[in-house]
This record gives sequence, structure tokens and C-alpha cells, in this order.
Amino acid sequence: MKPMILDSTMTNMGGVFYPTGHVFALFPDEDCVRQAAAALEAAGHKGELAYASPEAIMADIVRTLGTADAPLPSVGAEGDMVRRIADLAGTGHHGLLIQMDSKDEPDTVVDAITPQGAATAFYYRTFIIEDLVTPPVADDKTQSVVVGTHAATD
Repeated sequence: MKPMILDSTMTNMGGVFYPTGHVFALFPDEDCVRQAAAALEAAGHKGELAYASPEAIMADIVRTLGTADAPLPSVGAEGDMVRRIADLAGTGHHGLLIQMDSKDEPDTVVDAITPQGAATAFYYRTFIIEDLVTPPVADDKTQSVVVGTHAATD
């Protein structure tokens, strides 16, 4: 697992964090991130993994909001996702950026990271952000929910 280094391929046209083809998951501590990385490897995950400390998340990812909070309407939910990430990083959560290989399945990722303490996980597809890990509901089933769209191109 390498450290996460934010670059322009991980933002949309407006400069907001949007790493297309990746899952960004948050965990209560670094140990949980390492356990999740090991679980992904054991599950046969093919994509690269990158670690982000709470400080790195706040300094790199959260700063991409920039003027996204301007009173203009938003075409997507990426700003909301960054705010949710900021809330968790602000309480000490650590991040894991999971590159999705063409053979990787979101359900396999969820099955590997949920038992390791994933608080949330967002799958950034070309036009949709999926919330892969939701808070437990009464029947304790994990649900995949589409939470927004993305108007930028790759």
C-alpha cells in the first residue's frame, strides 16, 4: 500500500475530488485500513491501494471543495461526498483509495472492507457515485445506493 498522492486525474473539471474508477473508504484508524488492504489482497483484488491519513485527507481532499460551496447550483453530489469525508476525517478517520481493476467487483470490495470497520465507501464511476457502505439498518444488510451524478468527462 502506497501513500495517496492527489493529482488532477482524481478531480472533476471543477477541481473537486472525484477519483473515477476508484473506491474511497474511511476507517476509524490506520490498523483497520491495513486490515482492509490485507482482506482485499486475500480476496484477489487487482487494483492499487493508497493510504490517506486524516491530516492528508483534510489538507488534500477537503481543500478541493474550494469554491464549490458558492451559491451556484451543483450538477453533482461530489461536494456532498467531500463534506462527508471531511466530517469523518475530522473525527480521526483514515482513508483507503482502492483502484478498481476491470475484473474487480464492488460487492467483493464491500465484503472485504466492511468487516474491517469501513465507516463509509464511495465508488466513483464516470457519471455516478455509489455509496457502498451504509450505516446498518434494522436487518443488518449492506445496501448499495446511488447518491449522485457527475457531469464531467474522464
